[in-house]
Amino acid sequence: MRTDSSTGARGGLASRLMLAQVLVLGASVVTAGVVAAIVGPPLFHEHLLEAGHAADSPQLAHIEQAYRDASLVSLGVALVIALACAAAVTWYVTRRLQAPLGALANAAREVSRGHLGARVGPLGAGTEFDELGQAFNLMASQLEQTEDTRRRLLSDLAHELRTPIATLTVYCEGLRDGVTTWNTETERVLTEQTERLARLAADLDDVSRAEEGRLALELSPTPVRELIWSAAQAKREAFARQGVELDVQADAAPDVDVAADPRRVGQVLDNLLANALRHTPPGGSVRLFARAVHDAVEFVVADTGDGMSTDQLPHVFERFYRGDTARDRERGGSGLGLTISRAIADAHHGSLVASSPGPGHGSTFTLALPLP
Repeated sequence: MRTDSSTGARGGLASRLMLAQVLVLGASVVTAGVVAAIVGPPLFHEHLLEAGHAADSPQLAHIEQAYRDASLVSLGVALVIALACAAAVTWYVTRRLQAPLGALANAAREVSRGHLGARVGPLGAGTEFDELGQAFNLMASQLEQTEDTRRRLLSDLAHELRTPIATLTVYCEGLRDGVTTWNTETERVLTEQTERLARLAADLDDVSRAEEGRLALELSPTPVRELIWSAAQAKREAFARQGVELDVQADAAPDVDVAADPRRVGQVLDNLLANALRHTPPGGSVRLFARAVHDAVEFVVADTGDGMSTDQLPHVFERFYRGDTARDRERGGSGLGLTISRAIADAHHGSLVASSPGPGHGSTFTLALPLP
C-alpha cells in the first residue's frame, strides 16, 4: 500500500505546532505559579493583618490555606482550558496549511520525476503562500524552458554536424578506395567542410560563454563613425561579388564615442551585414547608418531582401533558427550569428532588435549602445 509522504509531513507539522504551544503554555503556567507562590501569600497575609486579623488567629491560617488552594485550582483549570484552546488552534492552522503544502509537495514531486509541466494553482492560504506558489511556478517554467532549449540545441547541433561529417566521410572513403583522386576540387570541398566545423565550434563556444556571462570585453571610447567604416570596408568585396549595393552613411553618423569593445561590436555589425547579404538578392541594397537616440547610439542595418513574417520575428535570435532552412544552409550560415550578436549587445548593456514590414519587404536590425 502506497503511503503519502505529504501526510506524514503534515502530521509532523501538526505535532510540532501542538508541542510548541504546550511548551509555551506550560512555561507560562509554571511561571505564573511560581510568581503566585512567592508574591501572593505574603501580600495576602499583609492585607489580612491590615484588615484586623490577629497574626496567631486560626481563622487567618484557614483563610490563607483557602487562598493557596483556590490559586492552585484556578491555575489548573486555566491550564486545561488553554490546552484545549491550543488543540483547537493547532487543528485549525493545520487544516489551513494541509491543502497548499500538499499541492506544493505534489507539484515538487512531479518536477523531480521530470514532469516539468507541473504547476500549482491559487493556494488560497494567504499572501505568503500565493507568492510561494507563484515562485514555484516561475521556477518550473524556467526549468521547462531550459530543458526545451537543451533538447532543441542537441537536436539542432546533431543536424548541423551531419552534413559536413557526411561529406568528409564520403570523400575520405572515396580517396581510400581510389574512387576519388586528390585534386583542386577535392581540396576545396574538404577545406570548406573543415572550416564549417571549426566555425560551428567557435560559434558554440562564443554562445556558451556569452550566455554564462563569461564574455570578456575590452571597453574603450570608440568613435561611432570608425565602427561603421570598419564594418563596411570588411564587407565591400562580398557585396560586390553578389551584386548587392552597400550604402554606408558613415559621414552622417553622430560624431561621438561609445564605450565599447571595438572587436566585439565589429563582430556584431559583421554578422548583421552578412545576414543581410544572405537574404538580399542581386540588385538589392543594404543600408548601414547610425543615429543618436536619447542617451544611446543606434546602429541600423536595413536591407531590401526577403523580409520576415510576424511569426518569424520572435525567433530570429534563437540558436540555429532559420526562416528558410534549406537556402540558409546553402548560403553557409551557422544559425548562431544573430544569437551571438544579441549576447554581445547585452554584455554592453545595450540591445539588438529586429523588425520587418513582412515577407518580401526587407528587414531592419537595430543595435543600440549606451553613450558613456
